[in-house]
Amino acid sequence: MKIDQAQEADYEVAKISHIGFVDPYAVEGLLILKAENGKEFTMRAFSGEVARHISSFIKEQRNAIPTIYNMIEQICEENEIVLVKVKIYESGEVLRANLYFTGKKDIVLRNYRASDGIALAAFYNIPILIRKNLLKEHMEA
Repeated sequence: MKIDQAQEADYEVAKISHIGFVDPYAVEGLLILKAENGKEFTMRAFSGEVARHISSFIKEQRNAIPTIYNMIEQICEENEIVLVKVKIYESGEVLRANLYFTGKKDIVLRNYRASDGIALAAFYNIPILIRKNLLKEHMEA
C-alpha cells in the first residue's frame, strides 16, 4: 500500500528490523522499528508472547494464530473491511496504536497497545507508521 506522505506529515513508515527478547526467559519482548531514512525506534516492555507472534508472522508462519487474530479477521470479512495501516505514537508515558480499516466503511480504532498494533501489522503485512519524534539516529555500539 502506498502511503500519502502529505497526509501523514508527522509520521514515517517503518519496518521491523529486529525482534527478540530482553531477558533469557523470553518474558519481555524487544523490537526495533527502522524508517527509510535510517532512524530507529527501540520498543520494549511488552510481552514475550507477543514478540514470539510477531517473529512468526514476519517469517510467514501462521500455524499457531491466537484466537483474537482469527476474530479480527472474521469481523473484517463479515463487514467487508481490511486493516490497511497502523500508527504508533506516545500517549503520556505509554505507546499506543491506532488501527485503520477501510472497505464498505472506514473505521479507526484508537488507543490500543502498540505491541498489538505492530503484531497485527506483521500478521497482515501492512505499513507501520511511527511518529517522527520517536525516531532517533542509529547509534553504533
